[in-house]
Amino acid sequence: MKKRSITISGHSTSVTLEDEFWAALKNIAKMQKRSLNAIISEIDKARSDNAPNLSSAIRVFILGELQRKQKV
Repeated sequence: MKKRSITISGHSTSVTLEDEFWAALKNIAKMQKRSLNAIISEIDKARSDNAPNLSSAIRVFILGELQRKQKV
């Protein structure tokens, strides 16, 4: 796992993710033609009690994207 610094909504924070999750997030951003910061900001705004911290919320988002693709 690696801690990465990011800026969301004008403030700096850090997330700790496994390299595989970070790579998956970068791939999603590339496919959606969006920046990582934009996607992470959206994840941060939408997170709920199911994902109490940003790192968990990112993992849940990635899982949801993968499940959504499998249904297509």
